[in-house]
Amino acid sequence: MFSFQGESIVEQPLIIGIIAIPLLVQTLFIAALGYWLCHTLKVRHDIAGPATMIGASNFFELAVAVAIVLYGFNSGAALATVVGVLIEVPVMLWLVRMVNSTRNWYESSLNNR
Repeated sequence: MFSFQGESIVEQPLIIGIIAIPLLVQTLFIAALGYWLCHTLKVRHDIAGPATMIGASNFFELAVAVAIVLYGFNSGAALATVVGVLIEVPVMLWLVRMVNSTRNWYESSLNNR
């Protein structure tokens, strides 16, 4: 899939930005909201972390399959899903790092309530 869209990604950086920026903002916002809600509801950190990741995920694996079947490899839908995967994976890895690095704060602030 990536090999079919590689040329489009290189030749259309503005389109890639138009697709990528809202996905980035959405993923970060939903993750922050989920983590905050878990903290507010006093959910344990070992539950809050995965809940945050699941809530912020866009399940692009399924979207890639649907886009290919419905619209073909070279479609705009396929391009959007490829960009989604390229954005989501590093963002989710960064979010995992943030959730893990805030564990002490999270747990100590729950104990202080």
